[in-house]
Amino acid sequence: MPPRHSSPAEPGHRVIQGDTFPLTIVATMTRKHIAIFALIAAAVLALGLVAGEALRGKSNSAAALQDAGIIMLPQARQVPALEFLDQDGKPFSTSQLKDQWSLLFFGYTFCPDICPATLAQLRQLRTQIPEETWNNLRIVLVSVDPARDTPEQMKKYLGYFNAGFMGLSGEPDTIQKLSSAVSIPFIPADTSKENYTVDHSGNLAIIGPDGTQRGFIRAPINIDKLAAQLPGLVGGK
Repeated sequence: MPPRHSSPAEPGHRVIQGDTFPLTIVATMTRKHIAIFALIAAAVLALGLVAGEALRGKSNSAAALQDAGIIMLPQARQVPALEFLDQDGKPFSTSQLKDQWSLLFFGYTFCPDICPATLAQLRQLRTQIPEETWNNLRIVLVSVDPARDTPEQMKKYLGYFNAGFMGLSGEPDTIQKLSSAVSIPFIPADTSKENYTVDHSGNLAIIGPDGTQRGFIRAPINIDKLAAQLPGLVGGK
């Protein structure tokens, strides 16, 4: 391409990168660009407002869950397949923790305080949430005292609450594996001592309908706040 020679602009023209454009064309392009930029800016602003509202809503939802003591895991956690006996003496595998949401509470029937208090609160929950939510919820007492918590003992104990709770007991190693998998710790007791107690957490593990752990509920339970948040959580898959 031959080199361009600069020359004075003719009247009514502006020199741009060696070419000349009529000022009317430049002015017209400028108005079009302004209009386009204005539309783009408006669209970006609208998207920003929508995204901001969505993020704010998500943040508020997470904050409400945490305020109710519900802590959701960033990623679902696999629960190992382990074998137990339920309160009817029937085999039950953790792989059966599906099709419903489950709350696992690790406690024992001879517990003097936190266990009966927690189970009583969970029974009260039944009166504070919609029936469809309750029907989609399985509450399970996993014994941390298998030496005393036979199926018969667990059935008798859970019968006091008359709330349809499930009880699971098994070998000490099996219980420890499940406890470790869902990060709800307990310290095995010295069963040689008379009237021994078992140190354990008051938290509950949240198991989703796909059988994975989704989170946990912190102790102590605030039953009113929990009742307000559970329907929205349990209603989803």
